[in-house]
Amino acid sequence: MTTPTTRATRASQGKTARKHIPRSAHATWLPSVDRPDPVAVLERQGRDRLTELLPVRYARMAASPFAFLRGSAAVMAGDLAASPHTGLTVQLCGDAHLLNFGLYASPERALLFDLNDFDETYPGPFEWDVKRLAASVAVAARESGHPEPQVHRAAQEAGHAYRTHIRGLARKGELAVWYERIDADSLLPLVRSAGARRRVESSLTLARRRTSLQALGKLTETVDGRRRIIHDPPFIEPAGASDTAALRKIFSDYRSTLSEERRLLLDRYRFVDAARKVVGVGSVGTRCFIVLLAGRDTDDPLFLQIKEARKSVIEEHLPSGPYVHHGHRVVAGQRLLQAASDIFLGWMTGPQGRAFYWRQLRDMKASADIAGMTPPELRRYAHLCGTALARAHARSGDRIAIAAYLGGADTFERAVADFALAYAAQTTADHAALCAAVAAGVVTAAPEA
Repeated sequence: MTTPTTRATRASQGKTARKHIPRSAHATWLPSVDRPDPVAVLERQGRDRLTELLPVRYARMAASPFAFLRGSAAVMAGDLAASPHTGLTVQLCGDAHLLNFGLYASPERALLFDLNDFDETYPGPFEWDVKRLAASVAVAARESGHPEPQVHRAAQEAGHAYRTHIRGLARKGELAVWYERIDADSLLPLVRSAGARRRVESSLTLARRRTSLQALGKLTETVDGRRRIIHDPPFIEPAGASDTAALRKIFSDYRSTLSEERRLLLDRYRFVDAARKVVGVGSVGTRCFIVLLAGRDTDDPLFLQIKEARKSVIEEHLPSGPYVHHGHRVVAGQRLLQAASDIFLGWMTGPQGRAFYWRQLRDMKASADIAGMTPPELRRYAHLCGTALARAHARSGDRIAIAAYLGGADTFERAVADFALAYAAQTTADHAALCAAVAAGVVTAAPEA
């Protein structure tokens, strides 16, 4: 992702992109005549997943249109790729919906707000992330029963925050942009009502408590004097002798992707237990494990998550990226997009040549309760997410070109809001198609979840 050398040339590149795709053109969403069936797209994704977990995935996605949106990044990627794009490339999150933003701890133990999911990260046109964010705002607002003008206003707010913040970052120097971050304590001034302030303060308190030590009490038990991960099938199951042996064997490969001082820290822990864990919505069926390590003693735990890294859903629609190993792609993308990243973030190749990445299972992570937000609260949260997304994109793409493309008027965000409402209707229809497929027995949904 090289950029032109002068500010004027970079700005000119952004303005030239308007000739290829005017900002107002982002308002359009019309499904192509050969648009793939959304259920077929999901079934195709499931062919190389753990078959016994697919009913869990379908059940979780069938719960609501927003749950469907969360799990159908592949569907939306195909839809976005079917339309012209600006060609202004950034490192995309690839799945920038509202619940893929949240709180987490920096290595310095500061609580930050940022993007927090990078399974689909890949270089691509900046507006794909903005449109997915805005669409998720619209779906969430409709699901909460907000009036239609408020739905549009909230979706537009995400685009407005993105545009204004990236224009501000375009005026800053490189180091200032790189050091930019959103500290969690800065969230409180955004909250107006006393009730909402209490909810935010409670979220911050809970996030600070979500550590490996807290997980030790929740996820483990002592059996015959030995600490082990609690079994809760099908969501948490023993790793099995072969999987455990494989995890031990590949541990050194993961270790080699860490910096030297972090290898030394990791070496102070010993392996205690491992289990397979079901995570998320769209990720259900991929191979995911949690590993319990002990440091000074059994009351000094470290939980690591090992998650399968598959081909990004947007990769098939764009030119080849810089990473052959998908675990490396996820880790590199996270380090590039986040203001600060987990010290144990690393990758390796597992059994059958599958790519995996490692990270801490809990490190003061927390997400917002968007279902309980009033229209003003959702607008402010959409603004916060749009701001965080602009900061992430500014680290990898040409923020000056993007800022020049977006301009000083509100044309882009109004167009994106129109798109968001149209795509929210498409998501509702796709969700209904999945529910119909479940009812007809085309796909099986577990009675959980």
